Amino acid sequence: MRLLRESLIAASLALSVLALACGGGAAPTPSQAGTGEERFLPRPTSVFRAAPELAGLSPWINSEPVTIQQLLSERRVVLIDFWTYTCVNCIRTLPYLKVWDERYRDHGLTIIGVHSPEFEFEKITANVRMAVKDFGIQYAVAQDNQFSTWRAFKNAYWPAKYLIDSGGGIRYQHFGEGEYLATERQIRLALQEAGRDVSGIPEGGYELPATDPRAITVTRELYGGYDRNYGPFGSYAGQELYYKAPDQTHLYEDNERHAHNKWYLSGLWRNEAQAIVHARQTEDWEDYIAVRVAGRSGNVVISPAMPVAFDVVVEIDGRPLQQDEAGADIVFDDQGRSILKVEEARLYRFLELPEFGIREIKLRSNSDAFAVYAFTFGVYQDGA
Repeated sequence: MRLLRESLIAASLALSVLALACGGGAAPTPSQAGTGEERFLPRPTSVFRAAPELAGLSPWINSEPVTIQQLLSERRVVLIDFWTYTCVNCIRTLPYLKVWDERYRDHGLTIIGVHSPEFEFEKITANVRMAVKDFGIQYAVAQDNQFSTWRAFKNAYWPAKYLIDSGGGIRYQHFGEGEYLATERQIRLALQEAGRDVSGIPEGGYELPATDPRAITVTRELYGGYDRNYGPFGSYAGQELYYKAPDQTHLYEDNERHAHNKWYLSGLWRNEAQAIVHARQTEDWEDYIAVRVAGRSGNVVISPAMPVAFDVVVEIDGRPLQQDEAGADIVFDDQGRSILKVEEARLYRFLELPEFGIREIKLRSNSDAFAVYAFTFGVYQDGA
């Protein structure tokens, strides 16, 4: 996160409150705090307010249920991490959380990953358990499907970290990626104040991601569902037909003139609250969703609209991806096509270019289970 003047910090905090107020009911409308938005977010701050108690968390993964008061009675320091498993910004922070857990768990630190879902399928415990296993998370994770703990902390972002000292005060907070060494130093200070000896534990030492020096911009996060497209932060769909009415199936025609920061459709598609869904079975991969991408890496959140596996063909500039352009989830078939094998609801990494560029991407599927929730893009040299 870039350093901001105090006036911007105050404005950002005000926007955080507004975002929560606008959400209403049981489903707030928070924001992903990623690299592209960091200039608008509060810098890491010492806040020194009393920590609220955890609320409404169930079930717990990797741990029996615990409370803040229980941990404080043991003179432990607590790091709360609000995350959701398809958020690429959250995923990018996980390696650092895992390092801190390994270094300081036996020296008084408890990390609790509060999983607050962005999409309905992220409320499913089996999906969260699978993600925790796939990411290799060993610290406690608890589901906050009703956003009870989220609201208690007055949170507004994914990811967000709140450090609670052994006296029960929130003494540091950080939204988004970055500031890893600064966060670790705050953890060490809180542990030392709690009487823990961490002098023999080295700090830092992890490799920080480097941004491609050629990157002049990056495509924003793009949402498929009308909940976001019809809201104050849209629009993401590039064709007027999408906005005629919600929950409608239309035959889209693509004129191939694509603006940046939009997605475009060809074929029969249905707009739903959280996704754009391919609405027919085809045989020749003729229907697609297209994006003009500025960046080095690309990811797509897909949740099958029905319990069937299917393939998604990925093209760049009208051709299959090459090996050095393929994201981690791409496989190649015997015809040379670059393919995502979709079997579960998660984020799929489809693009990792050797250098920054502005390219045309198309995702095609013959399946009517193909549902696109979001695209995210990056400019890190190591992808993601």
